[in-house]
Amino acid sequence: MRVDVDGTEQPKGETDEPGWEVDPDDESGAAVVATVGRQLRLRREAAGLRAAEFGVAVGYGEDLVYKVEAGRRIPRPEYLDRADEVLGAGGLIAAMKKDVAEVRYPKRVRDLARMEARAVELLAYGDHNLHGLLQTEEYARALFEMRQPAYAQEEIERAVAARVARQSIFERSPAPALSFVQEEVTLRRPLGGRMVLRGQLERLLEVGQLRNVAIQVMPTAREDHAGMQGETQVLKFGDGTAVGRSEGAFAGRAVSDPKQLRILELRYGMIRAQALTPRESLAFIEQVLGET
Repeated sequence: MRVDVDGTEQPKGETDEPGWEVDPDDESGAAVVATVGRQLRLRREAAGLRAAEFGVAVGYGEDLVYKVEAGRRIPRPEYLDRADEVLGAGGLIAAMKKDVAEVRYPKRVRDLARMEARAVELLAYGDHNLHGLLQTEEYARALFEMRQPAYAQEEIERAVAARVARQSIFERSPAPALSFVQEEVTLRRPLGGRMVLRGQLERLLEVGQLRNVAIQVMPTAREDHAGMQGETQVLKFGDGTAVGRSEGAFAGRAVSDPKQLRILELRYGMIRAQALTPRESLAFIEQVLGET
């Protein structure tokens, strides 16, 4: 038996395995998947295996084998591992997992992850929900599950995996300086239920202890608030360039012009000054956790 992404068991050879379809608008990603699929087909044929036989050997259906080889389905890591074993590729097929890993996620998320990976400093103010880099897997899943129009389960799993993958930023060395300001309501709204919220608050306390991370809370009772125009984020890079975006400025577009960036940094600086300090914020989060 094979355990699916939702925890259910599927018999080997099942033809309707969930997977991630290739985005037709993602030309670079589609090219990678097509190349991997072509290599798999050539190795399978060289081994004298028909698609159905190969599918049985790796534990997946014939239909999925054809889709992967045609470059229409992104193979999962375990698929490549099994293919490597069955075809005796000595690790050459398994090594393709690195090439496939990025294209499993939507192009816009990959682009964001690349910018975050380059950033030496990140400034982020959030008003509706917690910043994606701070979210637990359960919290992120709850957010995607409540989207309307509703996402298919496959889309939810893909989006959650992409969001969690971005959090490798916390493991970077040298570590970037990360500053987050969150509205109090984002700490209290029980998205996904009470236990999901408790896990999320515990995660904030854990991340907030990192020396390169500052998490601040903007109390709802504040009379002065520079962030009423919406979410704001600025990413600064090692070469002195930067990119930023704010819902209430420049029509919500991403900007890189120094004059426009100064406006966003000024706004964020005021938001930080009006929020609780990082130390006060961690104490506040602990208090909310105790009340949850």
